[in-house]
Amino acid sequence: GVFLYSHLQQKVRSAEALAQKYKQQQEALSAQLQVVYEHRSRLERSLQKERGEHKKTKEDFLVYKLEAQEALNKEKQDSMNRYGALSSQHKILKNQHDDVKKQLLDLQLQHNSLKLEHRKTLESHSQKYSQLQQEKDSEVTSLQDTVFKLREESKLLRKAHQEVHSQLLNAQAQMEEFRQLKEALQKMPGFR
Repeated sequence: GVFLYSHLQQKVRSAEALAQKYKQQQEALSAQLQVVYEHRSRLERSLQKERGEHKKTKEDFLVYKLEAQEALNKEKQDSMNRYGALSSQHKILKNQHDDVKKQLLDLQLQHNSLKLEHRKTLESHSQKYSQLQQEKDSEVTSLQDTVFKLREESKLLRKAHQEVHSQLLNAQAQMEEFRQLKEALQKMPGFR
């Protein structure tokens, strides 16, 4: 009986130790499970936030897409209007070009006529120019002779001017001497 009681006590202690071990494991698992629940809760909140941002981004994109489509349609309409205006302008310019082309042909004919007339006039002017050149050469020769004579006269005049200037300086010097002499005489008592 004692042996059986001892054996049973040993089994009870072993069972208690095992129960304590399982309890510790359960507590550890509960703590881990709590961490997992908290992590899952954070992930769900983050996912909810991401969904909200995604929804807003999607709405913004749709608004942007609509605005871009409207801008594209407006640009397309403006381009069509510009094309129409340019097409009309092209027709006007083409008509003007044809008119200018016709005027050019008329002017070319007129130019050829004027060219012939110019050649005749040039020949006439060339003859007149030769005649005038001869007259000018003769006149230049005459003027050169006149200039030579005038230069000679200028030299003579310059020489006479220098002589007069020299005489004037001498006269001024003599006047200064007379003035100094007069002042000296006036200072003398006997002169008074």
